[in-house]
Amino acid sequence: MTKTINIKGVKFGGTNPLALIAGPCVIESREGCMEIADKLVKLSKRQNIPLVFKASYDKANRTSIHSYRGPGISKGLEILAEIKEKYNIPVLTDVHSVEEIHIAAKVVDIIQLPAFMIRQTDFVVAAGESGAVVNVKKAQFAAPWDMVHVVKKIESTGNMKIMLTERGASFGYNTLVADMRSLVIMREMGYPVIFDATHSVQSPGGQGDTSGGDGRFAPYLAKAATAVGVDGLFIETHPDPSKALSDGPNMIPLKELPKLWKKLDAIDQVK
Repeated sequence: MTKTINIKGVKFGGTNPLALIAGPCVIESREGCMEIADKLVKLSKRQNIPLVFKASYDKANRTSIHSYRGPGISKGLEILAEIKEKYNIPVLTDVHSVEEIHIAAKVVDIIQLPAFMIRQTDFVVAAGESGAVVNVKKAQFAAPWDMVHVVKKIESTGNMKIMLTERGASFGYNTLVADMRSLVIMREMGYPVIFDATHSVQSPGGQGDTSGGDGRFAPYLAKAATAVGVDGLFIETHPDPSKALSDGPNMIPLKELPKLWKKLDAIDQVK
């Protein structure tokens, strides 16, 4: 059994119910972010969903130099802090440098390590030293059993508040596949495991100067991962994914989440 990570009353792991990490890929505006947060919180209360809100203040890993990256760390953290205070829910954001970790950890509850950064030892150690919960995205190039080394780097700081997230593995060019075995393998490390349903259907760089994806498969993968036995789901969502400024093709529309979660909850109760 995995250990339980308790984040302001939202529990991941152990025998706790399936939890949800959800929000837009990137903060597009304060108003838009607040609207999404408001709808997710109402859904959470209506369907009793343990919820963490996520959004990025800077998407530093966009394909093109011309792609929208976000409002930046100062404005972005200000918006996340407002959501955290107004709705009394945990918030998550990803970071891209040691310096950002120290700043973001003062505001957010969960520091997320981007997939391509998990081999940077100083960066990983700094995340552990922050004292925040650390959610590690398994890199597309990493084997699930290799994640034990990332875990040990964080543990070396005395921080045992770790979660591991599967987001697909590279399969040729511009394609990802979700290997459900990795969920079992990583869970054996003793920490909660999250499945990123939307990035797992991404096509990195698949549209030339942007990444593509096929969001219609995300709900199916979410149901499969829930049946395997994950502790939480990571889902990027938007009122209109076709107008999202980042990762729109793989998002699940906000209006579809209530119906999907009923199915996921039913599966979680059986597993």
